[in-house]
Formats: sequence, structure tokens, C-alpha cells
Amino acid sequence: MSDAKTQPSQEFERVLKDSATDVASFDRHDRPLIERLQHVLHSNPAMVPLIVLVLSLIIFGALLGHKFFSLFSLGLILQQVAITGIVGAAQTLVILTAGIDLSVGAIMVLSSVVMGQFAFRYGLWTPFAILCGFGVGGIIGFINGYLVAKIKLPPFIVTLGMWQIVLAANFLYSGNETIRSQDIEAQAPLLQLFAWKPIGSLTLGVIVMVLLVLAFNYVLNHTAWGRHVYAIGDDPDAAELSGVQVTKTLISVYVLSGLICALAGWVLIGRIGSVSPTSGQFANIESITAVVIGGISLFGGRGSILGMLFGALIVGVFGLGLRLIGTDPQWTYLLIGVLIIAAVAIDQWIRKVAG
Repeated sequence: MSDAKTQPSQEFERVLKDSATDVASFDRHDRPLIERLQHVLHSNPAMVPLIVLVLSLIIFGALLGHKFFSLFSLGLILQQVAITGIVGAAQTLVILTAGIDLSVGAIMVLSSVVMGQFAFRYGLWTPFAILCGFGVGGIIGFINGYLVAKIKLPPFIVTLGMWQIVLAANFLYSGNETIRSQDIEAQAPLLQLFAWKPIGSLTLGVIVMVLLVLAFNYVLNHTAWGRHVYAIGDDPDAAELSGVQVTKTLISVYVLSGLICALAGWVLIGRIGSVSPTSGQFANIESITAVVIGGISLFGGRGSILGMLFGALIVGVFGLGLRLIGTDPQWTYLLIGVLIIAAVAIDQWIRKVAG
């Protein structure tokens, strides 16, 4: 009797399994091509900026030939995007949580000014002066994170206000004084560490940018903290219900953002050779541009930090390529503006199916 009862049950389970297999097969193969493309792009958010980067390299290479593909030109592109890539990494962490940090550029510059002033005005040991610069970046990041995560103020308002405060503090503290390259070389050469070229025309600053992006790509994709960052950006209430410590994670994101900006400030000194309170004026816009063109959703919870790097490289390729062709610099801004709008439109298009 038991065998008679068991046989229909097993047959029923087999039918269910076959039906599920048929549905899965239909779902994979019988969807419209456009819908399948949307799901592929949703699963690989860095794919679109990578395709755009490759196409732009091919186009400018065909137009300019060896002039564009020389080691000098490619090295120059990487050097130009080093600062944007590092600051963009900080911006990426914040935007993945559905926030935005308008103070990243100001934090970068103030951190560099603190490093220079502490080394020259107070005669401190250069490594300690550099640590003080990192301390300033971390503290400002903590204040931003506390106001956003604990006091529940909007990230846009908090970081807009902090941008003004840090910018004013920068000029008040420095007295608008620039520390010259010759003085740094003579008294504190460690401040220009990232100008060193260990590999051909590649500076240490470029290498650090690439390593930083690769490290955070691993952290965001293969650690619990990284998954929590994405979860908060996708739905903070659901993340909290699932056990994510939203407040602590958000604060840690903004502190890391401040520390990364301080690193960018140190790299900036090597890039321009001096400590200037007026440098890096467009770092905010450039970092957001790299993030958006890199396919990271401004709504949070989706995107790849590798895409941000590709976005920064796209801007660098367009800038150098158009200059070598001899076009008006305004064409660069025009094309970058088109890319920004197109990137946001593609993000919205992808979210319609995959959201």
C-alpha cells in the first residue's frame, strides 16, 4: 500500500521539476533580445562604459594613429585621470548608498594644505604631517556620516554645507599661500612621492589609483561590508530588517570617503608639484561625472567601481583626443555632457526590466 502511495507522489514531483525546467528554459531563451540585453547589462554594470572606452580608443586611434597610441599620450591620459579616479572611488562608495558627497574636492585640497603647512609652518616631521592630513580627511568624513546616518539629514544638504565650510577653512588657514615645488623638493620631498615614475611614464600616483580601485572592487563584491553597502543603497529599511547595521555602515562609508580624499590630496601634491589652496576646483564635478558615465546608479545599490574607472578614462581619452585633433576645447564639454545624459538614460532603461 505504501508503495502505491509513494509512486504518484514521486510522479507528481517529477512533473513539477520538468515544468520548472521548461519555465526556466523559456525564461532564458524565449525572452525578447532587448530584454535579455537589459538583464545582461544589469548584471554587468561596467560593460557599457567599457564598450564606450574601447570604441573611443579605436576611433581616436584611427584618426590620429601613432600620435594617439604613443606611450607618452597613453601615459598622459592615465596621469590626468589619477586624481579623478581616486576621488571618484570615494564618491562611488557614497553614491552606492544612494547618497552624494559634494565636499570630496574641498576635503582633498584641505588635506593637502594641512600636510604642506604642518611640514613647513610648524616644521613637523613629514610623515607625521601627512598623517595629520589623513586625520583631517577622516574627521570631516565622520562629521558628514554622523549627520547623514544619525541625525538623518539629506546627504546633498550636508555635503553642500560641508563643501562651503571646508573651502572657507582652507583659504582662512592657508592665507591663500602656495608652497612652491622648489621648497618641497628641498625640505619635504616625501610630499612629492607620487610624482615618482617607477614604470616608464607611469607615475606612482597612477599605480596607486589602479590598486585602490581593484582593492575596493574586491571589497565591495566579496565581503559582508561591501554587500551591506549595496543593500543600504537598494533599500535601507529592508537592509536594517535583515540585520545590517545601517548607521555604522553609513558612517564608515563617509569616513573612508574622507580618508580616500586625503590620499588624493597627497597624490595631488605630486601631480602639480606644489601645495596650492586653489587647486582641484573641479574635483567634485569630475568625480560625479566619472561615476555617472561609469554606469553607477545615482539611485544607489547598483554599479561597479571598475565602471567608475572606465568613466574617468573615457573623459581623459576624449579630452586628449580632441586636443590632438585641434578642436575647440568646448567640444569636450559638449560630448561629456551628452555622455552624462546618455548614461543616466541607459541606467533608467536597465532598471525598468531588472528593477
